[in-house]
Amino acid sequence: MKAHTEYLWFNTDTKRDYVNITPQVAEAVRKSGVHEGMVLVSAMHITAGVYVNDAESGLIQDIDEWLEDLAPFRAEYRHHRTGETNGDAHLKSLLIHHEVIVPITEGQLDLGPWQQIYYAEFDGQRRKRLIIKVMGE
Repeated sequence: MKAHTEYLWFNTDTKRDYVNITPQVAEAVRKSGVHEGMVLVSAMHITAGVYVNDAESGLIQDIDEWLEDLAPFRAEYRHHRTGETNGDAHLKSLLIHHEVIVPITEGQLDLGPWQQIYYAEFDGQRRKRLIIKVMGE
């Protein structure tokens, strides 16, 4: 079995952002030489996430508004008693989740026709990383 690891670094200009990372993940798969297997894509911070969905700007805006409705910023979060002000970012991360696993078939990401891989940032404007772990034969 082969394994290949890469890291992507982010420092978004805004507090919340959604970055299409499909090309970078596909490149990591290509470099790995894995023909059949899986790729794990995981945010390594508890205020970010990774998801698979359509790369349509209206949908991305809908996702952002949906997350803000479900986990809005509120000054009274208990987490803020620690001196932090990002309680909502932790909750948004739980809703999106921190990782995805995508199949690799014939050396390519095996995504559906509209599927793309996104890094979701909920407490940006600081340096964070993501791991890409390719595994297979």
